[in-house]
Amino acid sequence: MARRRIAITGIGLVTPLGIGTDVTWAKVRAGESGIGPITRFDASEFTTTIAGEVRDFDPTLWIPKRNLRQMDRFIHYAVAAADMAVKHAGLDTDKPDPERWGCYVGAGMGGLGSIESTYRTLVAKGPRHGISPYFTPSVIINLAPGQISIAHDCRGPNMSMVSACSTAAHSIGEAARVIERGDADVMIAGGSESTVTPLGIGGFCSARALSQRNAEPTRACRPFTASRDGFVLSEGAAILILEGFDRAEARGATILAELVGYAANADAHHITSPAPGGTGAARCMTLALRDAGLAPEQIGYINAHATSTDADSSETAAIRSVFGAYAYAGLAVSSTKSMHGHLLGAAGGLEAAICALALRDGVLPPTINLDDPDPDCDLDYIPHEARRASIEYAMSNSFGFGGTNAALVLRKAQ
Repeated sequence: MARRRIAITGIGLVTPLGIGTDVTWAKVRAGESGIGPITRFDASEFTTTIAGEVRDFDPTLWIPKRNLRQMDRFIHYAVAAADMAVKHAGLDTDKPDPERWGCYVGAGMGGLGSIESTYRTLVAKGPRHGISPYFTPSVIINLAPGQISIAHDCRGPNMSMVSACSTAAHSIGEAARVIERGDADVMIAGGSESTVTPLGIGGFCSARALSQRNAEPTRACRPFTASRDGFVLSEGAAILILEGFDRAEARGATILAELVGYAANADAHHITSPAPGGTGAARCMTLALRDAGLAPEQIGYINAHATSTDADSSETAAIRSVFGAYAYAGLAVSSTKSMHGHLLGAAGGLEAAICALALRDGVLPPTINLDDPDPDCDLDYIPHEARRASIEYAMSNSFGFGGTNAALVLRKAQ
């Protein structure tokens, strides 16, 4: 049987680069960084004092003020990004049958900020007065798609993927499967995260995972370089509207790109480190190519997971393994985390969105701060500046703690 095609018809972004898809994409094209000193709390005693914070975000533009306390910040971001995506797709005025659209939106860690603040009030005021009745629904991850479904009357499949840094990519891929098997016509899919908190920063500092280039925040995230010293923790949300291609065409929607391939697998190796030589990542990319029915040479661009850690060289090895000689003869790769940092559970959604926009506009985003390439990272990483290139297919990689992997393949709208 022919598989139902999947169109991407809307994108909503809340990122350290800005509020909205157009401003985020403009800054990515310009090679700008959204990394800066932490302002959310006093980070002076932490080894890392920088992050990719979302700035100038007013949740009341999307959420009634009386409802704000029902939601942690990560849900605020998710609701805002989903509303942007729905409007971008024109679904606010051309609403689907409520039973035929759903929402798969996840997070890696959930309401960490609300957990911290509630514990402080519990200690100060005791259990009778220190815990809000909204505490539980404000922090659990599936209340992100829950709140989105309430706002938009989405009565179809509704749940959260939780797979660390692969969360949003898995959400998008699994949402596509829902449409392919006929359980929905439209899916709101992606991820959200807000863990720039004392516990969030502190936990990764203790694991020695974060960059300590505090004096140069915009230069701290340095994927593929010899001087990389850890990732930069960021926050935000990225939501895509997936729609049956036939439905999108019938209603005259603007199709941004087509999702043609998806794969998920596991390293089964280590809780935080990738399998040696990136073998799990390589298998995932190969499976995604197979799902898309493509040869490796048909991929024009890869948005790498590359986080500015030692694992960058493993991903490079994985790409070499899958793409062979073509990895050096036409394949372009970049890590946009160099600009927006690592959004954890939202990262794969943002990077898939960037792939869709790159295909639409014929612009491949750069890897900034690539001043001293690691000899083990020897591919074409589009250093410093965006590149004009009309390509047909792009891949987005997402790999997470626990050895979880996801790869998405997108096609330029035809």
